[in-house]
Amino acid sequence: MNLLKKILRNLFYAFFIVCDLLFLFLFWFLITVTIKTPHVKKEDKHVLSTERKMVVKDFYTLSNSWIKKSETGLWEMYVEGNGFERGVREGKLNKELAEKQEIAFVDQLQKMIPSRPMLNYLKFFIGFFNRHIDQYVIQEYKEEIYGESLYASDKFDFIAPKYYRMLNYHAAHDIGHALQDKNMVVGCTAFGIWSDRTDDGTLLIGRNFDFFVGEAFAEDKLINFVKPKDGYKFMMVSWAGMIGAVSGMNEKGLTVTLNASKSEIPTSAATPISLVAREILQYAKNINEALEIAKKRKTFVSESLLIGSAEDNRTATIEKTPSRTELYESEGTNYLVCANHYQGKAFVDDKVNQENIAKSSSDYRLKHLTQLINEVPKISVQEAASILRNRKGLDGKDIGMGNEKSLNQLIAHHSVIFKPSKLEVWISTNPFQLGQYVCYDLIF
Repeated sequence: MNLLKKILRNLFYAFFIVCDLLFLFLFWFLITVTIKTPHVKKEDKHVLSTERKMVVKDFYTLSNSWIKKSETGLWEMYVEGNGFERGVREGKLNKELAEKQEIAFVDQLQKMIPSRPMLNYLKFFIGFFNRHIDQYVIQEYKEEIYGESLYASDKFDFIAPKYYRMLNYHAAHDIGHALQDKNMVVGCTAFGIWSDRTDDGTLLIGRNFDFFVGEAFAEDKLINFVKPKDGYKFMMVSWAGMIGAVSGMNEKGLTVTLNASKSEIPTSAATPISLVAREILQYAKNINEALEIAKKRKTFVSESLLIGSAEDNRTATIEKTPSRTELYESEGTNYLVCANHYQGKAFVDDKVNQENIAKSSSDYRLKHLTQLINEVPKISVQEAASILRNRKGLDGKDIGMGNEKSLNQLIAHHSVIFKPSKLEVWISTNPFQLGQYVCYDLIF
C-alpha cells in the first residue's frame, strides 16, 4: 500500500511538473511571437475620425481619397498622406474588398491543406518563424499596415490579431514560394525593349504576374494611385489589403516588377520582397537608386526585380538572394528578358540557380520570349500584348492550354504593359489576362 501511495504521489508531482513546463513554454511562445503595434504620433490620429461617404454604388470617398469600380471591372483607389494616414484611408475605403480577399486566401489555403492539425501547426510555425518580421519593415510601412489593419475583418481573428495577421500576409508570397520551391512549376515572365527595337524608340515593358491563389482571389484587381507625404507619387497593380508592390510605376517613369527565383529554405524572417519593391517604387528615380535601396534590405527568398527607367531609357534586373544583390544588364541588345532564374555572371556557378535552369520551365520560357521578340523588328504596345498572351511553345508548337512552359499559362493575376516616358500603363482585365487591356494615362 505504501508503495502504491508513493507511485501515485510521484505521478501526481510529475503531472504538475509537466503542466508547469507546458505553461512556461506557452507563456514563452506567446511572449516570443507577440509583435507590438507601431507607435503613432498623436497629431496623425485625426484621420481616425474621418468617415467614408458613398457617392453611388461601388464608389466611395474619404476626404481627398476615394475608391470606385470602373466599367471594366477594375477597382481604382487613390490615397494620400503619411504612412498611418494612408493606411487608415485604405482600410476604410476597401474594407469589404479586403475581407473578400482574405476569405478567398484562407479558403484556398484550406483547400491546399485540408488537415486542421496541419493548419494549426503551420500557423504556429509561421508565427514563430516571423516573430522578428517587424524589425525588417521600415516604420512608415508598419504604420500603413497598422492603419489598414484597424478595419480588417473580425472573421479571422482566430488566426491571429489583425495587425500581426496583415503584417504576415505581406510575407505570404515569400513563404509560399520558398515552401513550394522544390517543385516550382509556374512563374512570372517579363521583358523590357528600348531604342531601335520599339516602334517609337522609347522604353516599353511587359509582364505577366503568375500568382495563383484561386479564381476568387483574382476577381477584384485593385489599381492603387498613391500620393505619399514623402517620396514620389506612384501607381501599382495589387489587391485589397496589400501595400507591397508587385507591378508598378512612379511619376519619374521608374517601373518595378517581381519575378520569383529558386531559393534555399529560409532560416529566419527578413523584409518581404514586395515591401522592398514598394520602397524602390516610392523612393527611386533611376536604376542606380533602385539598386542602392535593394542592397540595403535583407530578404529571405531569391527574387529578380525587373527595373525599367525612363531616365536611363533601358531596363535592368536586380538579382537578389538572402546573401547577395547583383545587377544584370543585357549586352549587345536593346532588350532584356526575365523569367525565374538568374542570368548574371555572378550566378553562373550557383548550384541552386543551375538546378532551377535544368529542372523548371523558366529557361524554356526565356528562350521562347527571346524568340518572339526577335520575330518583330520594332515592337509596339499591341505586339507586346500579343507576346504576353502567347499560349504556344517554341517555334509556334502547340503545347497544350495552361502548360507551365507557356508565357500565358492562363493563371495570371494580372498582365501589365508600361510605357514609362509617357507615363502610360495598360492593365489586363478578367478573366485572368484574357480580357481587354485598359490604358491609364497617369497625370500625377
